[in-house]
Formats: sequence, structure tokens, C-alpha cells
Amino acid sequence: MNHIKLIKKAKAGDADAFEELLMLYSDQLYRTAFLYMGNREDALDVVQETSYKAFIAIKTLKKNKYFATWLTKILINSAYDFLKKRKRDLPCENMEQFISTKEVYNIEQIDLFRAIENLKETHRAAIILFYFQDLQIKDIATIMDIPENTVKTYLHRGKEQLKTNLKGDKCDERKVLTGNF
Repeated sequence: MNHIKLIKKAKAGDADAFEELLMLYSDQLYRTAFLYMGNREDALDVVQETSYKAFIAIKTLKKNKYFATWLTKILINSAYDFLKKRKRDLPCENMEQFISTKEVYNIEQIDLFRAIENLKETHRAAIILFYFQDLQIKDIATIMDIPENTVKTYLHRGKEQLKTNLKGDKCDERKVLTGNF
């Protein structure tokens, strides 16, 4: 069944359709939450909170084609709320879990994720949404509720900070942002 039909059913109150939508986006939601939270348990809590908030608010979705953007915005806001409540830094020790178990772990990937964790909040959000979620600038602007040029600025500054932080690792920008070390 196509996404739009599922969204229409979910908006009409069909809980099964909403659950199916969440299953379609579960991997993306978890990975994004993990990048913000830094550990599995907190990421799962954020995904659960996001699911609840989205279920309650699904009828407020104005344009069905922006469901993924709407859901990601809820997730990011939930992650920020969670971090504010905990008033703690993002832990680095569990970042290895984010990397697929099918991949060979390498220190460069782990260093990249740790460097991303250390970025300013706005820069980190732009980098994650653009490079890890493959969202377009306009979608990121919608999620972050900022102008498109500000997103471009955050991406540029975030990349510059990553290059600075990873300079000792002799990573060039292409390697950093594509993950090809």
C-alpha cells in the first residue's frame, strides 16, 4: 500500500495504518534518535515518545507528502526535550552501536560520530539531516523552522568544525562526509 493511502487512513483514525507507517520509518527514526542521544536506551525512549506524540497529533498534519518531515521534526523536538530534562552531555562510549553490525568497525567512523556529537546543536542537526537522512535543504529548513540560507550556513560551519576536529586524523572533507575512510 502506498504511503499516502496509509497516511490518509491514519489521519482518519486507523491505528493499524499509523503503526504500519511507523514501521516503514522505524529505522530512520531510530538512527536519527541515536545520533542525538548517543545510546540505545535513550534513543528507543525518544522514538517511543515521538510515536506517541505523532499518533496524538496526526490529524494536524496539513500536507500528507510531508509526513516524514513532520515526523522527523517531532523526533528532534522530543530528543531536545529529553536532553533538557536529563541535563547531561551526550555519551560517546556507545556510539559504536550506531554503526551497522554488518560493517567492519573502524576507528575513523567512530571518531566521526564522536566529532559530530561535539558540534553545536544547530550544526549537528543540519549535518545529521543532510548527510545521514539525505534530506533536501528545504526539508531541513522546515524541520528546523529556519530559512534555507541558515541551513546552508549551519552545514558549512558544521563541516568546517568537523574538519578542524578531525584534522589530526588526516581526514579530508570528502572522506568525512561520505564515510569513505
